Amino acid sequence: MVVKRVGELLVEHDLITQEQLNEALDLQKLFPSQQVGQLLCKLGHIHESDLSSFLDQKDKRRKLGDVLIAMGLIDQEKLDNALDLSKRDSIPIGRAALQLKYIDEDGLAKAVASQHDMPYIQINFKELPQELSSYISKVYAQKQRIIPISKIGNTLTLAMVNPLKAHDLRELEDSIRLKIISVITTETCIDNSLKRLYAVDIAGKTDSAEEVSFDMGPSSIVDLLSKSLDGEEPDITEETKKVTERDSVIVKLVNKIVYDACMKKASDIHIEPYPGKNDVVVRIRVDGQCSVYQKIPYKYKFALPSRIKIMGDLDIAERRKPQDGKIDFKKFGPLDVELRVATMPTVGGLEDVVIRILASGDPLSFSDLGLTERNMRVFQESLERPHGLILVVGPTGSGKTTTLHSGLAKINKPNRKIWTAEDPVEITQAGLRQVQVNPRIGFTFAAALRSFLRLDPDVIMVGEMRDEETASTAVEASLTGHLVFSTLHTNSAPETITRLLEMGLDPYSFSDSLVCILAQRLGRRLCKHCKERYYPTEAEFEELTSEYGSEAFAITGLTLENIAMYKAIGCSSCGRSGYQGRLGIHEVLECTNELKTLIKHRADADDIRAQTARDGMTTLKQDGILKVFGGLTDIHEIRRVCIK
Repeated sequence: MVVKRVGELLVEHDLITQEQLNEALDLQKLFPSQQVGQLLCKLGHIHESDLSSFLDQKDKRRKLGDVLIAMGLIDQEKLDNALDLSKRDSIPIGRAALQLKYIDEDGLAKAVASQHDMPYIQINFKELPQELSSYISKVYAQKQRIIPISKIGNTLTLAMVNPLKAHDLRELEDSIRLKIISVITTETCIDNSLKRLYAVDIAGKTDSAEEVSFDMGPSSIVDLLSKSLDGEEPDITEETKKVTERDSVIVKLVNKIVYDACMKKASDIHIEPYPGKNDVVVRIRVDGQCSVYQKIPYKYKFALPSRIKIMGDLDIAERRKPQDGKIDFKKFGPLDVELRVATMPTVGGLEDVVIRILASGDPLSFSDLGLTERNMRVFQESLERPHGLILVVGPTGSGKTTTLHSGLAKINKPNRKIWTAEDPVEITQAGLRQVQVNPRIGFTFAAALRSFLRLDPDVIMVGEMRDEETASTAVEASLTGHLVFSTLHTNSAPETITRLLEMGLDPYSFSDSLVCILAQRLGRRLCKHCKERYYPTEAEFEELTSEYGSEAFAITGLTLENIAMYKAIGCSSCGRSGYQGRLGIHEVLECTNELKTLIKHRADADDIRAQTARDGMTTLKQDGILKVFGGLTDIHEIRRVCIK
């Protein structure tokens, strides 16, 4: 069997081109001690984290024992002895070599650094600035054995004993909103630095009782559940009294559920208790699909909702009516995320809890929205208009807010005053004046919009048109010289027009104000690590062109001979699903003069849809099929999320 080299595998998986590999190989002739992967990183052809993840996935990284021998730190006999100790005591090979005193801490750290192509440093822990501790939480630094040692601009340098997994590193970068450079150091340096920055003793324990709620507990939730006490199912009142913020197993269990969901990039957590002695089912939604994360013993079915309600400042004694609230998770765990909590009473005196993990952060780049050339042109021209109404529509969780903020970022200039009213404020931007509405005190979207008009705005964003009052006010604002953005829950762009007319909008004012409507869905993206290319059969191609519309498809210029498609396979990177991440599927309605005439005559959705097709609009299904031919997803995913 032919064993492929790392460079060949990188080319095969489309992570680099053959030309880039050739360039690195030529450079290696000048620097023979450098690995090809290192040279590719230095040339900027691949990111270090992507290379690290790929080497681990393909098991192409050098073994630590081989590195120790190559560095002359041990010989084969000593390596064999260390391997025997490693197997007998179930400890890493490096730890075994240390115990046998074949190597010292410095030698081990240098070997680990060489194995993972990372720098090795020695830390002068006495000179570490105390303010570095604000970037990484105490418990997370202690658990992961990492320490921040410098910050320059938006880059934080982290020292560690063993490299963090690429996935964990990306999640940490997203959480602290800084780029991370990883370096390797010794255990002693980490211990001394933890004591310096966080007042953690050498044994690795905090000296503050307040940190107990930050404890994530065992790495496995199964280990955590094994601490469950034996006994009969508790009474509701007794369980409510028992649960406090210092109940360690419950605290760790909830923290672990939220932490794991964030690491898996879940959008929602569903906690579903059942009557009797049935297990509590915990499900998480990842890339729009629910899956069972864990089953929790029945004795926790009252404790789990109660703990979450404590975290969200809700009434734990009230089990008869729904409640909702928010949790700032950084107060309880190692991640800086905001959670929205909703409870619902169910049969048997139980409560379901749904936790929405808010995707807070910076807006997505406009070019990363995934719009086709025509859709991007129409949407961008609409953004450049001085006034008018721009709508983004679709069901809950279809990415409407993300798209709106990407559009706002495009026009967010110092010469434009932009106000937004949102519920909640998930994405923040410098330069925007953002307001969170509160219907409980009468501060609705309509009230916020009326107030904005007195604040000399150029651009206004209203989170949602929930009623005729908000819609009418938005139309009036767009007619008085303001560019207005908003969202609506409708299935398609043409249906949005009929829905707003049915809500009571004046067709003449509405047609004059409307600029464009962007409808969208989110489909799952094929995993780039395992997707498999294939060429469709003639029957399959005919079926897709029929779904697209034969006449419309002919305009695309695509033929059976010049397309390739991909199918989902499944690997460890995507959890065996074949999909990883999501992509937008769009239809962009441009309000042309012909369409304005139809709106004024209150035309039905079919007539409006026919006119939009003549104006060049591709439907959601058509846009999705084009992305299937582009290798981004498969037709099964498009059929799942798109109407015809």
